[in-house]
Amino acid sequence: MSRYDRQMRLPEIGTEGQARLARARVLVAGAGGLGAALLPLLAGAGVGRITLYDPDTVAESNLHRQTLYRMSDLGRPKAEVAAETLAALNPESRIVPHCAPLLSDSAAAALSEADLVIDAADRVTATYVLSDLCLAATTPFISAAVTGRAGHVGGFCGGAPSYRAVFPELPPALTSCDAAGVMGPVVATLGALQAQMALTVLLGLAPSPLGQMLTLDLASWRIGGFRFDTAPEPDTAGPELLAASQLLPSDLVIDLRTYDEAPVPATPQAQRLPEGGLSELQGAPGQRVVFACATGLRAWRAAEKVRAAGRLTAVLAT
Repeated sequence: MSRYDRQMRLPEIGTEGQARLARARVLVAGAGGLGAALLPLLAGAGVGRITLYDPDTVAESNLHRQTLYRMSDLGRPKAEVAAETLAALNPESRIVPHCAPLLSDSAAAALSEADLVIDAADRVTATYVLSDLCLAATTPFISAAVTGRAGHVGGFCGGAPSYRAVFPELPPALTSCDAAGVMGPVVATLGALQAQMALTVLLGLAPSPLGQMLTLDLASWRIGGFRFDTAPEPDTAGPELLAASQLLPSDLVIDLRTYDEAPVPATPQAQRLPEGGLSELQGAPGQRVVFACATGLRAWRAAEKVRAAGRLTAVLAT
């Protein structure tokens, strides 16, 4: 009996659909809670190649929701452990791990070899950057976010509006699972929905999840959703998200974190924000201003303000 017998029995999949999955190339950013749920489902379904980016190592506080890992994996790179586990689950699925974040200096090249991109990372600024790249390349983009007992998942780009079309502005405040807490089942549910959306796109099934948003609130037991096929794209994109390797010697790098947050600046060339704040920011004409902070939110907002004044800006991923 075939490994894929049960899903191939579905008339909308069959041998032709399974062959499509075997040829598929998926790029995944993040092997945390969402990734731990969706990655085994993709590999188990027979996706031919999964390229995985994650810079973190396994910690004991991850294990209540990141069930891809075990106590024996503590301290090891998540991408490396995930690749080993998925290869053991299905050796027919090729896993290519990168123990690094998926940033501007790596995303463009990686995306050129992907049929679909999945955002399972915990950095909203990176979500916007990946969506912008996918929109330009007309590559389908599946993104999810979760905090506490609620979250959302949606299908973007690939002919549908981008993430920025649905969320044109960053949220007024950002939180994380580390700071606000999270329950494992809601993470696993949203990760599984990401996998279902991804497989549906790869198989070309209808209706498409591209242009579809699902919301999940397991605190109040409410599940919702809406289509956004006609959402207009914003006139301008946000600041570019840079990796440290993309900094130029001529860049003016401003670290917005306090000394208590980060005694060591983001890079050797980084400066702290002057006492006068953004209004007192000095720099040579045409010089790019690069902002850094802990979550990316303060840096993104500062970059947008300075860019509105005619300066070239970017955000440094820390």
